Amino acid sequence: MAWLRLTVAVACTLLVGLGLVACDQNGEAANGEQKSQQMPPEVAVVTVQPGAVQLTTELPGRLEASRVAEVRARVTGVLLKRVFEEGSDVKAGQTLYKIDSAPYEAALQSAKAQLAQAKAQLADAGARARRYKPLADAHAVSEQEYDAAVAAAQAADAQVAAGNAVVRTAQINLGYATVTAPIDGRIGRSLVTEGALVSQEDGTHLATIQQIDPLYVNVSRSATDVLRMRDALQAGQLERASGDEAARVHIVLEDGREYAHIGRLLFTDLSVDPGTGQVALRAEVPNPDGRLLPGMYVRARLQQAQMENAMLLPQQAVQRGSQGDSVMVVADDGSVSPRPVKVEGAQNHQWIVTDGLEPGEKVVVEGQMKLSMGAQKVTPVPWKPEAQAGAEQADSEHAPADGASGTNAD
Repeated sequence: MAWLRLTVAVACTLLVGLGLVACDQNGEAANGEQKSQQMPPEVAVVTVQPGAVQLTTELPGRLEASRVAEVRARVTGVLLKRVFEEGSDVKAGQTLYKIDSAPYEAALQSAKAQLAQAKAQLADAGARARRYKPLADAHAVSEQEYDAAVAAAQAADAQVAAGNAVVRTAQINLGYATVTAPIDGRIGRSLVTEGALVSQEDGTHLATIQQIDPLYVNVSRSATDVLRMRDALQAGQLERASGDEAARVHIVLEDGREYAHIGRLLFTDLSVDPGTGQVALRAEVPNPDGRLLPGMYVRARLQQAQMENAMLLPQQAVQRGSQGDSVMVVADDGSVSPRPVKVEGAQNHQWIVTDGLEPGEKVVVEGQMKLSMGAQKVTPVPWKPEAQAGAEQADSEHAPADGASGTNAD
């Protein structure tokens, strides 16, 4: 009987212990659930501060040579020699091609011979007119003969002038047999080879020279944006980016890198394209190292003016709709309320807000879904951009764990 009483006592003790453990677990679970219900959800916020915001517009554009000259044949003949290297830089007046000049040398010699003959006729006619002058005064010859002598001298003088013109034309044609570069620039491939017959009548295209320093960037912008910018400048709401009247232009290459040299806006077209409603803009970009080439597609970032007392918000923080733009603002007590704002544009994936917020207010960037689930109050935490958050996570993964050491403690 003793062993039976001992067994009953141990069983009772185990039951009591299990009951206490179950009660403790239920109590802890209840307390955890109560705490989770009492703790407001966390949302990522940014604290807004007004400041001067540089207004920029990034538009697609295409590079164009500032000067283009087509080298064409100005005389007819057989091409004898090409004296330049394709793709090289050439100077104005540099010899590019040589065309067979023998026919033009002969034409020049013939023109000079005709000029010499005309000068001889002028000398004879002039001497005759001078001899007839005293005879006509003494009535030794008739006035008709004298007038004929004077007319012959004048005709001979005209023949000399015509002969000079023929000689000059022959010299020009002979000079055209040597084709030279009309401008400084980079010459492309030759479109003809030695032995080809080039024609003055057709104006045979021999090569093309492009001046690539500086280059032009042709872009377009909507007429509405141009008018809005001009109105804001006239109203004093915007200021020029610098003392220069021309706006600064930064070139962004296809790989996303920014070109080292800064350009400037040359002009805005005076008319609007009726088909697209766009206004043509042209900028000038230095290209001293020849890195940029005509025809390349780039993005032109125009820095036109700056806006005072503006605020930058991440784009995901602003809800945009047909009724207007709004943000969620967190008060000091954790309560959240919507707030209408005025957005003037975008810059670097951020909205430019000019009205609706006060300095120091906290705007929700991430966690709006928690508000739609019925949360009345939230716990604001500083918002971290993806790049910053990724860097911090990488640092934490590479950091050694607490208590770890390089030797075995066992």
